[in-house]
Amino acid sequence: MSDLFAPQEPEDMKAKRPLADRLRPRTLGEVSGQEHLTGPDGVLSRMIEAGSLGSMIFWGPPGTGKTTVARLLSGETGLAFEQISAIFSGVADLKKMFDAARARRMGGRQTLLFVDEIHRFNRAQQDSFLPVMEDGTIVLVGATTENPSFELNAALLSRARVLTFKPHDETSLEELLKRAEAVEEKPLPLDDEARASLLRMADGDGRAVLTLAEEVWRAARAGEIFGQDDLFRIVQRRAPVYDKSQDGHYNLISALHKAVRGSDPDASLYYLTRMLDAGEDPLFLCRRMVRMAVEDIGLADPQALVVCNAVKDAYDFLGSPEGDLALAQACVYLATAPKSNAIYTAYKSAMRAAKEHGSLLPPKHILNAPTKLMKGEGYGDGYRYDHDQPDAFSGQDYFPEKMGRRTFYDPPERGFERELRKRLDWWAKLRKERGEG
Repeated sequence: MSDLFAPQEPEDMKAKRPLADRLRPRTLGEVSGQEHLTGPDGVLSRMIEAGSLGSMIFWGPPGTGKTTVARLLSGETGLAFEQISAIFSGVADLKKMFDAARARRMGGRQTLLFVDEIHRFNRAQQDSFLPVMEDGTIVLVGATTENPSFELNAALLSRARVLTFKPHDETSLEELLKRAEAVEEKPLPLDDEARASLLRMADGDGRAVLTLAEEVWRAARAGEIFGQDDLFRIVQRRAPVYDKSQDGHYNLISALHKAVRGSDPDASLYYLTRMLDAGEDPLFLCRRMVRMAVEDIGLADPQALVVCNAVKDAYDFLGSPEGDLALAQACVYLATAPKSNAIYTAYKSAMRAAKEHGSLLPPKHILNAPTKLMKGEGYGDGYRYDHDQPDAFSGQDYFPEKMGRRTFYDPPERGFERELRKRLDWWAKLRKERGEG
């Protein structure tokens, strides 16, 4: 809903506004890439038809239209629109906003309060929204790029519906480019390959694709058509959307770990290079690969841990970019190694038994007896020195008597653990033959 009484912007000033601002949708139907929310059968479209909006959290990456949609909602429903950013606002700003909303409510008009970067507010600040949400003073629309489950209070989430905004796909980004070409009244001077690259460089961000297009138009001389290499030279490149302390970081390391566990070296390399390209700390990647070596490979390939530690030293010695190749080598080694979590599960089972059984005394025959008193108590009685026994194996029971013998480690028939399986089976056979099983 446009303001008829707002001062009109001169035509020459409109041309100087960023392209993304000039192409901002004026109706929900013009919003691109979020049809599950704004399409004819979308969630928000149904809310508007019902004539009632509830508080919402818009969750999604940058450039997907969260702010635009919030503005359009207020226009479609006749709510007063107020916007604040959690980065620049504090308790005093919130109080002032709430007082103004209460005054409007007394006059019969509700307020849609849009809070950008709402996850930046602390718990107390988030709690301050609860009373004005509950009494209908405001309809809260918060926007966040971070997972609301981790960043927002449970009390706030229980009073607001989380709506997910999707990154733009190539189809919706192409639609934005065509709109831009219509507004500029000229085609984007890129060949097909370069145009496809520009769409990928936008990384799902609608604002970014329009900003990149503007850079291309500024650089082009009359009649020039740029190829892919020219495009890279002009725009340099856009850094991937990635925050090393937030969701992008955890999503990609999870993907890398699971690709390694799934024995897919190609997918593993892809996620490793994505993280390196985004500026991830190589030492963090080394630590995680050490974890993969002990959790998912273990003794199926004992060299996996050795390789990962050697790669850490190699990176310390070489640095980047030469050391990046060592990380790639470790990544492929882990992905192609035989997999076993037998050590992982054995450790957890043993830890559970240790907690369940408390401070049981080991059997006396394996305890040293340095004093006469201890010898008198039977410490060391009956102990058989394994190296003096046939096959260097006594087969004695080493578990506490009240606990009984347990089996924690159960190696599979894979990799080096196939040999360990044979040894354990052989020792079990000897133990049974000697009456110790």
